[in-house]
Amino acid sequence: MKTLIELYDERPIENVLATEVFRPEETVMICPPEVAEDPELKQSLTRYFRLRNCPVKLTLVPVSLLDAVKVEKKLQKVLREHEDCAIDISGGGDAALFAAGAISGGTPVFTYSRKKNTFFEIKNAPFARGLKCAVHLDVESCFLMAGGTLLPGREDNALLRDRLPQIDRLFDVYRNHRRVWNRQISYVQQISSADDPTLLAAGKRTSRADHGMVTADEGLFRDLEQAGLIRDLAISDTETRFLFPDPVVRFWLRDMGSVLELQVYRACLAAGCFEDVVLSAVVNWNGARRDAVTNEIDVVAVGGVKPMFISCKTCDIKTEALNELAILRDRFGGKGSRAVIVSSASSGRNVMRRRAAELDIDVIEWEDLPTDRLAERLKSIWKREG
Repeated sequence: MKTLIELYDERPIENVLATEVFRPEETVMICPPEVAEDPELKQSLTRYFRLRNCPVKLTLVPVSLLDAVKVEKKLQKVLREHEDCAIDISGGGDAALFAAGAISGGTPVFTYSRKKNTFFEIKNAPFARGLKCAVHLDVESCFLMAGGTLLPGREDNALLRDRLPQIDRLFDVYRNHRRVWNRQISYVQQISSADDPTLLAAGKRTSRADHGMVTADEGLFRDLEQAGLIRDLAISDTETRFLFPDPVVRFWLRDMGSVLELQVYRACLAAGCFEDVVLSAVVNWNGARRDAVTNEIDVVAVGGVKPMFISCKTCDIKTEALNELAILRDRFGGKGSRAVIVSSASSGRNVMRRRAAELDIDVIEWEDLPTDRLAERLKSIWKREG
């Protein structure tokens, strides 16, 4: 085909997948006027295809997809003005699908099944007959196809894979001191600076932190030293002093949530089903606009064309966190993507669990956080149909 006619869908993957698989010269997207008039979305889609090494001319045709008569007229015009067309009916609502069927004639028509990850011929499209989709997305592509942009986060993901043994040791220490962890991290924040070039932490053994007075837990700091996560520890009845090995570990030990986020990142890699995993994924909702809304997602992992959005909490899970995660999943992943919230709390509240179930969010808690168990849970959630 030279021209692919695409019916716009709120599920981002439906709008780009056929273009990437079949590589037409031009993709004509029949879409609502507000979509066609959104320059940031078109720019994001153009950047998506450039990133995916898929050169294509992208044309947006505005029309209400709820008006079958108007959609039919637009489709007829596109078919008259373009040669060698094919229509992808994977997306679009009932009216758009009705219109496409009414005017298709001898034009090839095909669709994509998300559950089977396969293209199917509707009529006159043998090229799509039972064709398995072999596309493998990355996190940046998932945001671009939905009109967003992946921004630099708090972690350098290019270097994290070299630190997996450190991540393992950090979680082992956390596992033994989980109940005092947050208050002790508050203490570390008080006796250290985020940008001190000497990497020194020093202060009184008991300091004001976490809305009260906190005393350094000698057992925790001895374990951190043994794990190579701090060095030159000197702790007395009145003073605490040590050095961080490097700025990255200093950041981990000054941020309460880092240990759980790193463990989830580690388990995603161990699961073996994700081609790309990003820790601290900051997304700009509207392309490159500086005034746009941004959100940080603790971990995003993608396997094939299915993304998973993961939020990590070292405390009880609040309803607000569930709502935010569901919105991000629906906006940037759409149907078929997964949302998971991971908590190191010992047990979940029934109200929270009911709300998570209503939002189709999987909850993973403390007993499943060891790497092997967590990797299996994440893999089973990702593989589940629905």
